[in-house]
Amino acid sequence: MLLKTFGWSFAITAIGLVAAAFYGGWTAFGIVAILAVLEISLSFDNAVVNAGILKKMSAFWQKIFLTVGVLIAVFGMRLVFPVVIVAISAKIGPIDAVDLALNDKDKYQQLVTDAHPSIAAFGGMFLLMIFLDFIFEDRDIQWLRWIERPLAKLGKVDMLSVCIALIVLLITSFTFAVHAHQHGGGHADKAQTVLISGIAGLITYMVVGGLSGYFEDRLEEDEERTHEEEEEAERTGRKKPAVVLAGQAAFFMFLYLEVLDASFSFDGVIGAFAITNDIVLMALGLGIGAMYVRSLTVYLVRQGTLDDYVYLEHGAHYAIGALAVILLVTIQYQINEVITGLVGVVLIGWSFWSSVRRNKALAAAEGKGATSDEKAEVSSGV
Repeated sequence: MLLKTFGWSFAITAIGLVAAAFYGGWTAFGIVAILAVLEISLSFDNAVVNAGILKKMSAFWQKIFLTVGVLIAVFGMRLVFPVVIVAISAKIGPIDAVDLALNDKDKYQQLVTDAHPSIAAFGGMFLLMIFLDFIFEDRDIQWLRWIERPLAKLGKVDMLSVCIALIVLLITSFTFAVHAHQHGGGHADKAQTVLISGIAGLITYMVVGGLSGYFEDRLEEDEERTHEEEEEAERTGRKKPAVVLAGQAAFFMFLYLEVLDASFSFDGVIGAFAITNDIVLMALGLGIGAMYVRSLTVYLVRQGTLDDYVYLEHGAHYAIGALAVILLVTIQYQINEVITGLVGVVLIGWSFWSSVRRNKALAAAEGKGATSDEKAEVSSGV
């Protein structure tokens, strides 16, 4: 099972490291290995959240996620995306941007760094919406009940998450403008860009997430009628046209996963410049890391890990909220990537430990012959 799921990741790792050694010797080999570890540590929470979505999809779409999705993640976000950002910010053609990345790496790095505020605003708002929608939802199993219960009650207010996200964006863009003006950094004009990018991230979440949720609901409704429609199809000799609906639901869920992965990759791409400004090494290292994150997502789904450790998804969403805040803060201030990675690891580790404790408490309650209400109290949260 392990080799089957991570086989491609192991193969890509070997190919990538060998390619790095041929490209730049042992120094390049080490840089690519460090970048791969950086990407995995920053994106572990991404794998947990992805698994919660991917488990609703068929084996076919899980394969698409591991194949086509990886191509988008590795070549699209880790290689093409930084070049596109440079081309847009520097107002040059794509070919010139590639030439800049290969032959004038310092200027290329500076242009990507200059574009960071708009990138962070887009990704930060997208991730913030994911966290807010999760935390405001009333759910049977709650991890930190003292936080989640009152927030679930507040979540009954329509569009509350959107309002809070917009308030956060306005505060971020305003403080960025004031900070730039006070320090004479010449970036006051970028406050408007931050605002527009943040709104774009919010709109992207609402459109992609809304379509994904719509088709998922349609699919669930369709499944409830499956038995009756199949019987009718057998009587009339016609086939039930459910494939199109399933395809639509799966496609938009897949699209949602790709946008989610893109938002998670922003901090990895920007953070990679602290290690190297060589676009080839960056693509190799981050690509290897992205491949492991994909494989880990599928592994979590096939092992049923989220069902066994029910608080993992909570911990991952709290990590998403922390990452969203960190991205928005990095618009003005620099935060070490180690801190970003550790926050996610600590939150997910804490939620895993809480899940283990819950499972032990449930087993003990069953051994003592506890009532269903007592078991529900144990399983609902801490």
